[in-house]
Amino acid sequence: MLCPSCWGLTAAQFAYQTGSGVIGAGLVGFGSAGVAFGIPALLFETLRTPILRLIVTLIFAAPAAVAGYALVYGITKEAVPSEIWRQIFGLVGGGFVGVSALMRLAAPLPNSSALAR
Repeated sequence: MLCPSCWGLTAAQFAYQTGSGVIGAGLVGFGSAGVAFGIPALLFETLRTPILRLIVTLIFAAPAAVAGYALVYGITKEAVPSEIWRQIFGLVGGGFVGVSALMRLAAPLPNSSALAR
């Protein structure tokens, strides 16, 4: 899974623990987060094969699905006493968020000439 902010935070922590200081760790974190976001975004824009674009889209949508699961599971932890139903609600919520992210990324962009008018 790809989560640019997670990669940036992990790289910043590693840089700080190896002695780069706060400013150096921040630069390393921002740089690695930019690369973790930029490479798949560039691949998504340049690839024309549908299966490869789908793979890149899934790389972006998978962290959204995990976040949706965690959010719904955390909210239902206080309201639903049954562990099984919390899991079911979490999976359904994560599925909705993941499919929503997938559909937004897979949707074709509007014609750029129509936007210029």
